[in-house]
Amino acid sequence: MAEGSPLIRAGVFQSAGDLGDPAARFAALEAALQGAELDLLLCPELFLSGYNAGQAIRDRAEPVNGPFAARVSGLARRTGTAIAYGFPEPGPSGIYNAAACFGPDGTLLAHRRKRVLPPGFEVEMFVPGDSPLTMFEMAGAKVALVICYEIEFPESARAAARAGADILLVPTAISTTWPLVPEKLVPSRAFENGLWLLYANHAGHENGIDYAGQSCIVAPFGEVVARAAVDSELIMAGIDHSEVERARERLPFLKDLPQLGF
Repeated sequence: MAEGSPLIRAGVFQSAGDLGDPAARFAALEAALQGAELDLLLCPELFLSGYNAGQAIRDRAEPVNGPFAARVSGLARRTGTAIAYGFPEPGPSGIYNAAACFGPDGTLLAHRRKRVLPPGFEVEMFVPGDSPLTMFEMAGAKVALVICYEIEFPESARAAARAGADILLVPTAISTTWPLVPEKLVPSRAFENGLWLLYANHAGHENGIDYAGQSCIVAPFGEVVARAAVDSELIMAGIDHSEVERARERLPFLKDLPQLGF
């Protein structure tokens, strides 16, 4: 972040769903960051492996300090960019649908295992995670991390806001079956809680699934300040986390919540 600037230069990488193996995916990530000069970049759910990748998810699973993570950590350090992305993580009882964020110095800032698995193949492919509310700090802002389906529960964003989050990161894999989620629900979550929200989806087609794209960066009053279409692209916006305080003063949902009595 530039000295004296209140902005976090944030980006969302809406990557192609059919990128292929981890080497190709890392190359695409590296290319997306070339010349971007970002402080924070969010990639989609299961970015390392692909989301609808079948057996490849198991084959490509790695721990949070695995070889792909080491390459992301090095890229974060070289570019001075915090990078968050989704990956399959092996565990003692099965594979987790996980996400991690490496800071601009290459250190691990956050690690989350998806707690709630949606109906469909995820229930068979993954075991539910046990991660508590996932929070970290960067550039003077408090940042929370949830994964895909979890943002569709209003309680997840509300818990993050009540814990002081200024920014909420959501790596996702949403298909064209559910356009309401990126178009309406995600901006509402930002508005309801007075926080910045970054939502990173895949683009295009992957093994029988058509992704909705529509990745976005949403401001605390619910305005979509950057929106991808359906193809692979990098979207960017300056995040002023002081806007969070202004939004919560004007629309004090969190402060007035106890008056509802439930």
